[in-house]
Amino acid sequence: MNTSHPSGKRGIDILRDPRWNRGTAFNREERAEYGLLGLLPDIVSTREGQMARIEAHIDSLPTNLDKYVYFTDLQERNQAIYYRILMKDPVKYMPIVYTPTVGEACQTFGRIYRRPQGLYISVRHRGRMAQCLRNWPEKDVKFIVVTDGERILGLGDLGAQGMGISIGKLALYTTVGSVPPHVTLPIVLDVGTNNTDLMEDPFYIGVPQRRLEGDDYASFVEEFVTAVEEVYPDCTIQWEDFANHNAVTLLERYRERIPSFNDDIQGTAAVGLAGIISGVRGKGESIAEQTYLFYGAGSAGMGIADLLTTAMLKEGLTAEEARKRIWLFDSKGLVTAARTDLGEQKQRYAHDGPDGMTTNSTTDITTLEGAVRAVSATALIGTSTMPKAFTQEVIEGMAANTARPIIFPFSNPTSKSECTAEEAYTWTNGAAIFASGSPFPSFEYAGKTITPSQGNNVYIFPAMGLAVLAAKPSTIPDRAFSRAARSLAALVSQEQFERGIIFPPLDRIREASLIVATAIVEYFYEAGLATMPKPDDVAEYVRSIAWEPEY
Repeated sequence: MNTSHPSGKRGIDILRDPRWNRGTAFNREERAEYGLLGLLPDIVSTREGQMARIEAHIDSLPTNLDKYVYFTDLQERNQAIYYRILMKDPVKYMPIVYTPTVGEACQTFGRIYRRPQGLYISVRHRGRMAQCLRNWPEKDVKFIVVTDGERILGLGDLGAQGMGISIGKLALYTTVGSVPPHVTLPIVLDVGTNNTDLMEDPFYIGVPQRRLEGDDYASFVEEFVTAVEEVYPDCTIQWEDFANHNAVTLLERYRERIPSFNDDIQGTAAVGLAGIISGVRGKGESIAEQTYLFYGAGSAGMGIADLLTTAMLKEGLTAEEARKRIWLFDSKGLVTAARTDLGEQKQRYAHDGPDGMTTNSTTDITTLEGAVRAVSATALIGTSTMPKAFTQEVIEGMAANTARPIIFPFSNPTSKSECTAEEAYTWTNGAAIFASGSPFPSFEYAGKTITPSQGNNVYIFPAMGLAVLAAKPSTIPDRAFSRAARSLAALVSQEQFERGIIFPPLDRIREASLIVATAIVEYFYEAGLATMPKPDDVAEYVRSIAWEPEY
């Protein structure tokens, strides 16, 4: 008998292909038919038995980085089981395959590197980028997550080792958004690194030279985008962890030319807006009644501010009125109109100084505590990557301004968070409306268990991926993210809010993603952006294309 597997492969080649390998779950007839006799132990396992054995081994490993490495190996040998385990318990496993553990993995990526899980397009590949893309074994790529590694989470320039972020993001496209893994491709643009420690590290896997800049950098990225258009004409690009000075530029340069978005800007904006909508609704107020102070005025903070401004227009405010509700705090203090060092983005939110700030010597707007009091902030959003910046004095100042202050330390990973959940609740006597970018454990406060909400972009970008797969929009405008935010916020009940929950529980995130994806798809059709024929039942269609890891 010389029957081929549906993949066209046979024998050991099947076992080496993670898309088709079932390991010990191949039954005896399949082993004979596909040339697997003798290549596997005698036992025939059920899928559940395989999962139990793997989970027991994961639990035995001493550190989360060890578990990350094991998951990497599992993804490379048995794709179905890898995703089945992640889907089974996202609360337990997402922090291992993504934030916060992925940050540590990127820092040590040269030491834990096993085999290629994506493409490394370097400065040495100029003139041959399309060839690089064609070397990828899958020929129908729909989604690329690409980074140049310059601003990995809050950890800075990690160069080519930022590949871990692209891999992790796409794992969540599938785990949470049910996007088929074979249509996704992680890429790092290895344009060098300015991290001298990496350049001197004998285990660094990237080009050990300083980063391309200016026109050289722009032409490099242009060749990359042109190659994607040529090789994968139906592909969407997600720009990931680019430094602020490139992130906005690349988004604006390419968003109308090719379906693309920047998760650090638009995804963060959407999840931030969703948390704000959910929080103010829960306390019986509106987003237009709040005064917002952003600690960190980079691309992430500005993205939330811009989307929040758009949301306030729906509540009857003008753009000018909405922006006056928003204040920025950067490395030099409160952003005001009196400052002469502001870029165009910051100028939109540069207002005349708060009343009394120039005459009241106790109000120092170069400190966060002083700024909180000066503007009477009711919502404080951190995107600074400055750990412990939300001190007790800052948070108590927020509590003095409003009965239920919104405290969002959104910086990643956990080590960069502006405060912990326990600090926010303790210093506001339990009144805080809290969400963080990375997870914090449950804790006891005033006789009850509090499970802190996590405002992670995972609520948005996987759903966006599934929506794009369903509708194939020509572009992905900011309003698509606004629709996603409102849909996400609507999933939180008043009863959940009273328990401190402002995002859907992570153990139900796959169901939440299907609902959010459906709302985004409906927007694409309403806006005339979808290029696919509209199905009779959008929700049913979205569910029908959701990928499941089956043998």
